[in-house]
Amino acid sequence: MKILIVEDDDRLADALEAFLGRAGYVTTRVAEGAAALEQLGADTEVVLLDLGLPDMDGLDVCRRIRGISGVPIIIATARSQVEERIKGLHAGADDFVVKPYDVRELMARIEAVTRRTRTAVVEHGTPQVLELDDLRIDFANRKVSMGGGSVELTPKEYEIVAVLARYPGVVVPSDRIIREVWGTDWTGYKRSLEVHLGSIRRKFGRDSLIANVRGVGYRLTGA
Repeated sequence: MKILIVEDDDRLADALEAFLGRAGYVTTRVAEGAAALEQLGADTEVVLLDLGLPDMDGLDVCRRIRGISGVPIIIATARSQVEERIKGLHAGADDFVVKPYDVRELMARIEAVTRRTRTAVVEHGTPQVLELDDLRIDFANRKVSMGGGSVELTPKEYEIVAVLARYPGVVVPSDRIIREVWGTDWTGYKRSLEVHLGSIRRKFGRDSLIANVRGVGYRLTGA
């Protein structure tokens, strides 16, 4: 697996490269946002992105990467405020770790985001295409359409819709959605889940598509 490390702290970057190298990962390290955009390639499987870069804000880098690639992005930064996490998720990040972090946690998050975003393998028993009224989800190609028209979702929005689609008409608890999409049981992601669901409803132009069962979770209705 090839990981692009975008980090301007030389000592931290060296330690990360050494640790990830021992774990069997191939790493490329850059210290600036512009260099990250240049180094990003089709073989890049994860981007580990610092926000405090010398040449541009890390959130801008995240948005630019997401505009051209669906590669998983993990933001690693000292900015610990919830608002910063929400900004990162809106910019297209898949996960967020706060410095100083345990490298074992980072490894677990890397494994989680790559597991969630692998598109070539469809689990046994999971349909490759699901149709619910005029909603169509192509799990193998991560494509969603409604009424024959394509709906452009961010990677995180797609993951939320995909989780709900695996249980059509059934209320999926918020905790389960967070666990499957973000790979954590941290309840702090409930606000982020609500924000993403609001964006999904706007893109579909149908508020009733995803019903909110207060205090429990959400249900994909297709209506």
